[in-house]
Amino acid sequence: MQDTTIVVPTEIPFEIRNSPIQGLGAFATRFIKADTRLIEYTGQRLTPAEADTKYPDGADKRHHTYLFAIDDDVVIDAAVDGNEARFINHSCDPNCDAVIGDGHIWIDTIKDILPGEELAYDYAYVLKERHTPAAKRLYPCSCGAENCRGTILARKK
Repeated sequence: MQDTTIVVPTEIPFEIRNSPIQGLGAFATRFIKADTRLIEYTGQRLTPAEADTKYPDGADKRHHTYLFAIDDDVVIDAAVDGNEARFINHSCDPNCDAVIGDGHIWIDTIKDILPGEELAYDYAYVLKERHTPAAKRLYPCSCGAENCRGTILARKK
């Protein structure tokens, strides 16, 4: 049976700097094993209604916030009291995953990560409406992965 223990580092094993994916990004400062719990995604806790009021989606503006829903009742706004986790970018070929449990969001590695490698997870953003080409343009992805789907939107099922 495989050991599924998640290791939590005593110090953050990454630094924030300019990213070729988007703005600032998080880059490993040392080798990080797969199944390592990197950091909690923190910030102000809002209701979805408060988040919608604070950051209304513009029909013609590119989407960008530090909002992350824990469930149907709680959204984390990392722009307020957030930490370095908010700088971990999206990738269609991620080396990390966001894990939600017990009212928290954790960023865990899913692959071994080499020093200097950018940390990223799949945002898999979900829209209630249909993912039209126009909608996808408002949620672009520039991760550069071979399997890049061109958007941070989750695939519709």
